Amino acid sequence: MFNYAMLGTNDLPRAIKFYDAVMGLLGHERCFTEDHCAAWGTYGGDKAVRLYVGQPFDEQPATVSNGGMLALRTRSPDLVEKAFETALALGGKDEGAPGPRPQYGPGFYAAYVRDPDGNKLGFINYGPEASK
Repeated sequence: MFNYAMLGTNDLPRAIKFYDAVMGLLGHERCFTEDHCAAWGTYGGDKAVRLYVGQPFDEQPATVSNGGMLALRTRSPDLVEKAFETALALGGKDEGAPGPRPQYGPGFYAAYVRDPDGNKLGFINYGPEASK
């Protein structure tokens, strides 16, 4: 359904440091860098999936969406916890500690942070119970 997602930043070097660490933990290396943005995932062709972080095209300050969030799937609950801890160590803000969220379905395990620019991220794992 999605080709890529874009999050705004007002400090690209800081964002690159944050996302290199967080996305690297999730198995997505930086695949693209230019003066005003960077991307993680796979690059090339119209079927590549990427997360871009950059300065807004209109050259206005980046702002966050009220109610917007990007959920990033992880391979395990342990990785949810590592991504959460890494994000906080790099200037992220706690929006919900790691733990089960049964209200979203069996096996749903998540943590929530805001990146240094205020963009909300969810680190999500669907445990074995989710596939039952």
